[in-house]
Amino acid sequence: MTEEIVAQAQMIDIKSITVAATIAIGTIMPAMAIGKIGSEGLKAISRNPEAADKIQTAMILSIAFAEAVAIYALVIALVLKFT
Repeated sequence: MTEEIVAQAQMIDIKSITVAATIAIGTIMPAMAIGKIGSEGLKAISRNPEAADKIQTAMILSIAFAEAVAIYALVIALVLKFT
């Protein structure tokens, strides 16, 4: 009986660590990508102000795709937590 409780506690601990790592990696990397997209977009606009509309549209679309990766990581973490 005691061995089962210890094994179950260890499983919960490993599961919590896995969920935390998934959330951490899944939010840090898209955040870095969004920062890079923003900085490079602003550099491109400063070099060529006439193309600002096209650059801004592509930049916002790229940011949305990078944010989608963070949302996928959140979904994966929730699936791991509740299964």
